[in-house]
Amino acid sequence: MTKENQTLPEFILLGFSDLRALQGPLFWVVLLFYLVTLLGNSMIILLTRASPSLHLPMYFFLRHLSVVELLYTTDIVPRTLADLASPHPQAISFQGCAAQMYIFIVLGISECCLLTAMAYDRYAAICRPLHYSILMSRRACVAMVSISWLMGIITATTHSSLIFTLPFPRHPIIPHFLCDILPVLRLASAGKHRSEISVMTATVVFIMVPFSLIVTSYVRILGAILAMASTQSRRKVFSTCSSHLLVVCLFFGTTSITYIQPQAGSSAITNRILSLFYTVVTPMLNPIIYTLRNKEVAGALRHMVKRQVFSP
Repeated sequence: MTKENQTLPEFILLGFSDLRALQGPLFWVVLLFYLVTLLGNSMIILLTRASPSLHLPMYFFLRHLSVVELLYTTDIVPRTLADLASPHPQAISFQGCAAQMYIFIVLGISECCLLTAMAYDRYAAICRPLHYSILMSRRACVAMVSISWLMGIITATTHSSLIFTLPFPRHPIIPHFLCDILPVLRLASAGKHRSEISVMTATVVFIMVPFSLIVTSYVRILGAILAMASTQSRRKVFSTCSSHLLVVCLFFGTTSITYIQPQAGSSAITNRILSLFYTVVTPMLNPIIYTLRNKEVAGALRHMVKRQVFSP
């Protein structure tokens, strides 16, 4: 290792400093979305704990998903807001960049696994109702959540070890607003190609395997729905899945485009916009989707509001 690489480098986050006309408006938009995210996900956590009607496996997973979303955005957005408030690119220490990426990966993989667990819950409820209480027991739900976090930790540890042991220039410029996997990896001075293949393979696996399991669950659910004689029953069953399906499409759609597209076909601006969507917009939309499209959550919210307003 050369003398230049013996000291830990200080990364420069380009952020949106090359789009200065957008920085001011973008700051207020991101701040608004972040506040709505904090409020909405905190409300989901409170509702699913306080309302007896929501003490079900589906809402147990939803509560943990909201916890992940809160931590996910808090890992990224405050730093992004500080960068947007500055006209110049901001530096982030080697340790700070590594910590942000580690937390980002842990929470991203955990979310993938939680969405998969929620799909399995819907499959068990619709396709195997007689065995539902056994398949989705308290112990089984806790095990699924624990495995989700464990998979995130294992993946983050592996990725971070591969990436941050590579040599970097003294002042590498990251063309992004966060320490994301590919932008950081492509700055490495040597050995990055083998690491990029390993990281990309693992990333594709951890995106595509959960997504494949979700698709499999919903194919079986669709078969069960089509087998129902009553149109009203079909609509009722489908309504219990629609919120989760929409969240899955938002999350996996943006992450798949970001991480699975060929490097030659991507641009720094496009990647930043897509990343902004799944780190800022999607966490804000999730509680809104579950509140507006899920009758049980909406009913619990109305009951709580009435109780607070009319209680002596």
